[in-house]
Amino acid sequence: MAGVAALFASPALPFPSTSTSSSSSSSCSCRFRPAVACAPRHPPAPRRVIRRFDEVEGASKKRRGVIGGGGGGDSLASSTRKDKGLAVDFKESQVADFEDLEEDKFLNAVVKVYCTHIRPDYGLPWQKQRQHSSTGSAFMIGDGKLLTNAHCVEHDTQVKVKRRGDDKKYVAKVLARGTECDLALLSVENEEFWRGTEPLQLGRLPCLQDSVTVVGYPLGGDTISVTKGVVSRIEVTPYAHGTSDLLGVQIDAAINAGNSGGPAFNEQGECIGVAFQVFRSDEAENIGYVIPTTVVSHFLNDYHKNGKYTGFPCLGVLLQKLENPALRESLKVPSSEGILVRRVEPTAPASSVLRKGDVITSFDGISVGCEGTVPFRSTERIAFRYLTSQKYAGDVAQLGIIREGNFMKVQTILHPRKHLVPFNVEGGQPSYLIVAGLVFTPLTEPFIEEECEDTLGLKLLAKARYSLSTFEGEQIVIVSQVLASEVNIGYEHMGNQQVNLLVSSTLPVLDMLLHLANVIL
Repeated sequence: MAGVAALFASPALPFPSTSTSSSSSSSCSCRFRPAVACAPRHPPAPRRVIRRFDEVEGASKKRRGVIGGGGGGDSLASSTRKDKGLAVDFKESQVADFEDLEEDKFLNAVVKVYCTHIRPDYGLPWQKQRQHSSTGSAFMIGDGKLLTNAHCVEHDTQVKVKRRGDDKKYVAKVLARGTECDLALLSVENEEFWRGTEPLQLGRLPCLQDSVTVVGYPLGGDTISVTKGVVSRIEVTPYAHGTSDLLGVQIDAAINAGNSGGPAFNEQGECIGVAFQVFRSDEAENIGYVIPTTVVSHFLNDYHKNGKYTGFPCLGVLLQKLENPALRESLKVPSSEGILVRRVEPTAPASSVLRKGDVITSFDGISVGCEGTVPFRSTERIAFRYLTSQKYAGDVAQLGIIREGNFMKVQTILHPRKHLVPFNVEGGQPSYLIVAGLVFTPLTEPFIEEECEDTLGLKLLAKARYSLSTFEGEQIVIVSQVLASEVNIGYEHMGNQQVNLLVSSTLPVLDMLLHLANVIL
């Protein structure tokens, strides 16, 4: 690994120049953007900010969007000059004339991802939109598997990968997707692809000011690109793709479209994270984000433990800071600690042990501050959400709470939250039912994004944003449109993408139809 360390320590390493070009426009100049190189015919609309459970009220949230542009570099292949009658050839040799190829093997673990996507048409759920293609990056982690970002292979119909220096593409299979953590696991069955390769080693969480090098295949060229910077910040960060809050590493190294899924290395040549998004603003520059190895390890362990990705668990409560002295006095909290429980999700296991007005003072013996932060490493503090994200589905957590001035300890099981209006559709294609020309479909965030909020109505949007599931498997079923027919004359006003019917049901199909017919007629 001496050669590897030299690769990142040498100040003379020739980093490619980068250039950017926007492929999507937006009225908002301050956005988180996934770093994937794509040019969809119908680009998805920006995700809306949703108040999520386990977040502290008052915490700042940033809007999310889709990145465009890319970076890369080209170098002069050869040049020839004559000096005093001597011909000097500067053409690069096509065959390496040295034996130490350790650095090359190190970079060979990073591959380019070619993905073809077909996004569902949520307004017409029985059909799909026109296909489009994108490119990203991935890297080898051993056991015949590759790691990349989930948004790189979203709604995929075909995924191919190509090694550095190879002209052949190999078909890859998506084994698992972690939407909220924006990670995906790929496999390549062709043994030729793995011949002579070495997987990357995952390192520990870096420290502030540590050097970091990002490797990938951004736009601007076909060859591998290397950019270098330092770790600027480590905190719980909004993930643009999964609309979740997990630990993130902020760096100042350039991350452009196509870098998504590429590894970030420390000076020892260890992979310390996965590049996945950037923050674009007129008032900020060079703010990129890396998924740290703590989140990556959780994703991989979850997959190996359960044979699939189950998700990051949460308490299922809405929390509020407890800085106000009068509020602490009214709740009979003796010291400046703890956070207030504002709301408990009815379907969460915590609903049996927590209630509105409780003050959570500790989580598994770790004290919680009045700002909703907990100790992190030696001299740092981090958001309370970090503790729950370290757990796995089905784990038990012990909470210290103050209720009406009395201190007590309770235990609860942690499970991933089931949203009343899901952010992603299971199976990729939305479900629907057509009765007498009335098109019924469950309400989802992609549907809201595609149809535009102005056409949905304030009542439906309010329910989608703030309502909670009252029982397991509850859905909001809507009439998305009315297909013209003699049997539904007089109900045309319900069409034109207008949503006028709101039903929550997990009844069998026949019972649901009878219920809907009674509501309509």
